[in-house]
Amino acid sequence: MSKVFEVGKLSVKVVEAPESSSPPKPLLISTPTEAGEYPVVVFFHGFCLTNSCYSAILQHVASHGYIAVAPQLYSLTDDLISNLFSANEEIESAFAVLNWLSQGLQSSLPNNVQANLLKLAIAGHSRGGRAAFYIALHNGQTSVKFSLLMGIDPVAGGSKENQLKPPILTYKPSSFDIGGIPVLVVGSGLGEQQKNFLFPACAPKDVNHKEFYNESQAPRFHMVATEYGHMDMLDDKIPTLVAKLASCACKNGKEKEPMRKFVGGIMVAFLEAYLKDERGDLKAIIADPSIAPVELNPVEYDEK
Repeated sequence: MSKVFEVGKLSVKVVEAPESSSPPKPLLISTPTEAGEYPVVVFFHGFCLTNSCYSAILQHVASHGYIAVAPQLYSLTDDLISNLFSANEEIESAFAVLNWLSQGLQSSLPNNVQANLLKLAIAGHSRGGRAAFYIALHNGQTSVKFSLLMGIDPVAGGSKENQLKPPILTYKPSSFDIGGIPVLVVGSGLGEQQKNFLFPACAPKDVNHKEFYNESQAPRFHMVATEYGHMDMLDDKIPTLVAKLASCACKNGKEKEPMRKFVGGIMVAFLEAYLKDERGDLKAIIADPSIAPVELNPVEYDEK
């Protein structure tokens, strides 16, 4: 198994951005504690979920030498209904967090840790993945520029006819013009399936990872964990009732740990390849997908 799927060598500390740094939204920051300069990954949570649901994968990423910033884009108690059919508020919040980084992030980190915003990635899960793609398509609205994009089982709405507003998918191949930024799309094989007749699929056909990859331009990569579901990369302990209910609505694989290892590891491999020009792990996974802790099919890419 590639080393990226195991916890890295660096110890990690999770901190909240202090009020003195004026964060636009509550933030959880997973950072290495060892002195050094580290690239930054901003990760957007999925619908009905909290930023703390992703603690395991974000600490995994941080242990390999990255600062992972996870904003809570909206309140699950006050803002949930207003965000049900429109993504405008979470998009505005995501832009605000990105524009805060250059002024506020450094003061939130340990004294011996430096954030390198010249090596910045954006990522997200579910609707958060959609938010990341939306921002990439409107990169001119941010004060910082990012170098790569990762969508973890991104979802654009309930169906092709019922996309979230503002709509993002065009159903035209390679229509996402994001200036040649490398794109990783991770999918779940069970995401298209209903858990039971009470709940719709959590990552429905025509608005899920397949279409996001289809509309991305090279360099692009697509890997699907065939035996795992839309929420299987979350922590075992979900902190809020709303998030627990959302997690229970999706069809799941047998256990979450392999999926968490895969998601954290493939994010690290992609970051290493395109932020540090160290492509050995990504190439190894493409050449032999069996080294991943989950079954992958398909594994496809286009680097032209």
